[in-house]
Amino acid sequence: MTPVEPITGPRARHPLEERSVCQGPQSLIEIDRLSLYYVDKPAFQDVTLSINKGCITALVGPSGCGKTSFLTCLNRLTDLIAGCRVSGRIMIDDLDVMAPDTDVIQLRRRIGMIFQKPNPFPLTIRRNLVFPLREHGLRDRGQIAQTIETTLRDVGLWDEVKDRLDSPALALSGGQQQRLCIARALALLPEVLLMDEPCSALDPLSSGVVEDLIVSLRSRYTILIVTHNLTQARRIADHAALFWVQNGAGRLIEVGTAKQIFEEPRDPLTAAYVSGMRG
Repeated sequence: MTPVEPITGPRARHPLEERSVCQGPQSLIEIDRLSLYYVDKPAFQDVTLSINKGCITALVGPSGCGKTSFLTCLNRLTDLIAGCRVSGRIMIDDLDVMAPDTDVIQLRRRIGMIFQKPNPFPLTIRRNLVFPLREHGLRDRGQIAQTIETTLRDVGLWDEVKDRLDSPALALSGGQQQRLCIARALALLPEVLLMDEPCSALDPLSSGVVEDLIVSLRSRYTILIVTHNLTQARRIADHAALFWVQNGAGRLIEVGTAKQIFEEPRDPLTAAYVSGMRG
């Protein structure tokens, strides 16, 4: 296994920036003619897309059009799926994600993933954060303690759990569990957060808390979020991309600013989908 560069200290505090749009455009991720197949069945084909740094990009479209599969390519979770085949190119700055010599462990530290259903480890709240930090080389107890507090504050959990850090994480509410999972990703100092319907398994109140958290992270992280909630996408996203199934494979139909996609779509299919006539 390739040695992992240790984390040298806790992430510096950043002020939460209440900005309605990201600054830019400054591309961080370039995807060129990306396709994914499960054995011989295409999940999506020929997706070319630029993702701007420090922005929230929403991936929308009906179920089965390849949105989640697209996310899993970006940090090569596809490597873990038998019979999965990916072609095309993904560049993150000057890193060729698909290159055979890419350090996948470091890649996944750089690109965190938040899943649809909260998935805390069956450990204490504290150990949910300690475990990944130690796996990635951090041993100093003081730095670990500071990182735990910093990341829990970042997701609005510190005041709720600071007196019960050694209680089971699975005893938290669904919304708290999802925020803990986000904190676990943030603890590894990522640049990019991939979010696969992070609010869909939550009640409306918890969903609102997590949505507000996502907005508060804008500009500090580059966020890609899959959502079927068009109202949510319109509220929080800077950019949006519509996927659709055509000829048996997911396709990227249109990409633009969220305002343009929802108010002035160029493609008739996009117009039909965002108006509720299709999908």
